[in-house]
Amino acid sequence: MTNRIIIDTDIGSDIDDAMALALAMRSKELVIEGITTVYGDVDLRAKLAKKLLQLGGRDDVKVFAGINQPLLHNRDIWMAGHEGEGVLTDYEHIKYEHDHAVDFMVKTIMDHPGEITLIPIGPLTNIAAAIIREPKIVEHVKEIILMGGVTRLGHNALELPKDEHNIRCDPEAAALVFRSGAPIVMVGLDVTYQVTLSKDDRNRLEASQDPLNLALVKQLDRWFDFINEDTTKMHDPLTVSLMIDRSMVKTEKMSVYVDYDHRQMTGQTVALPDQNGNVEVCLEVDSQQFSTILFDRLLSN
Repeated sequence: MTNRIIIDTDIGSDIDDAMALALAMRSKELVIEGITTVYGDVDLRAKLAKKLLQLGGRDDVKVFAGINQPLLHNRDIWMAGHEGEGVLTDYEHIKYEHDHAVDFMVKTIMDHPGEITLIPIGPLTNIAAAIIREPKIVEHVKEIILMGGVTRLGHNALELPKDEHNIRCDPEAAALVFRSGAPIVMVGLDVTYQVTLSKDDRNRLEASQDPLNLALVKQLDRWFDFINEDTTKMHDPLTVSLMIDRSMVKTEKMSVYVDYDHRQMTGQTVALPDQNGNVEVCLEVDSQQFSTILFDRLLSN
């Protein structure tokens, strides 16, 4: 059985987006209908995604740039400044599709009702805009599995921050998506803080001498330098991995609201148990099961 997916990403800063894209490329269960980019320099992000697809032998996958500002154009854009370093050496020569990411999402979902899963692993601006443009996509999308938010309802609650980057970057868009009625799986910090990648894992990728993995290593080294740590969370790969094996997480059905105001850096997800809710919230994860899936696939070539 194959699963048809669209990955919507802010690839380039944290290494986890690139790792998620690599996992999707290396998973035979997944059919990547397209990659869309969101938030900030979406042109650079699209070219980076295309370059990684080429390195992974998947130049057939189309890439579409999306919306570069938050939905209301009312919040500052954060980019780390090292996006594409060491990988985009021929930046100006990389080509991607001319169509807009939102147009591509709407057309693909509406043309294939009940078949396409959206996997947003960045701010939810493109998804919100797609729902505004064609409200019926909430009925036609198979599922939205998103990386975002935090509930602090799992066993590690005291270790977690009160809010999460993807939601905080565009809380208005997140509020719209959660309240849309679409079937959603929320992969938040409750579970992503439990899955990490270490320097030893980085060395395993380098030892493979696979071109895609070597590109991941370059970005991983830059990210370790940026955060001044030698481990990092695998937020986005965990999100993609649920399309391969959902059994690794425990979820609760909830309604999720976004609590925010118009100041910078606000956007807290509030999750309330609700058997009629539209969101399956991930609260626990088998981290070893995830790690096995990730490295079995990345090291398979």
